[in-house]
Amino acid sequence: MAKQSAGLLMFRHRSRGAPEMGVPEVLLVHPGGPLWMNKDLGAWSIPKGEIDLEEEPLAAAQREFEEEIGANARGEFISLGEIRQTGGKIVHAWAFKGDCDTATIRSNTFTMIWPPKSGKLQSFPEIDRVEWFSLDAARSRILKGQLPFLERLAQVLEYGAGRSPHGE
Repeated sequence: MAKQSAGLLMFRHRSRGAPEMGVPEVLLVHPGGPLWMNKDLGAWSIPKGEIDLEEEPLAAAQREFEEEIGANARGEFISLGEIRQTGGKIVHAWAFKGDCDTATIRSNTFTMIWPPKSGKLQSFPEIDRVEWFSLDAARSRILKGQLPFLERLAQVLEYGAGRSPHGE
């Protein structure tokens, strides 16, 4: 069976007027550690992680969101379905409306041998940056395999949850 992950895509509307009329923005995370340090375009992700044995995907997405950025996910969750990433991993995602100050976010850490073959174990943040992006900017930043989540959110925001953009 393919490995499975679950994640949440937080969104907000930014404007000087009515909040629902503003430009939609999404919260993306940049992976920490030396392997991702100099990568930007195509390197960002939704906060996500592996689903534990016998854990419901949405519960895993909420747990991972809290572990990766240190904030609780509350609100109405809108299913964005699933995608199969390169390598076969299946990723389930939900969107929800929220807001947070990216300056206060604190990620959990992981350890790895660095530099390679040195035998020296070092600790790195799982997420080294968290930023709000317009949907257009997010399209160039997000991992190519996760792009469908942005497109599905854009359809939901344009046509409303549960409605097809084709009138079906």
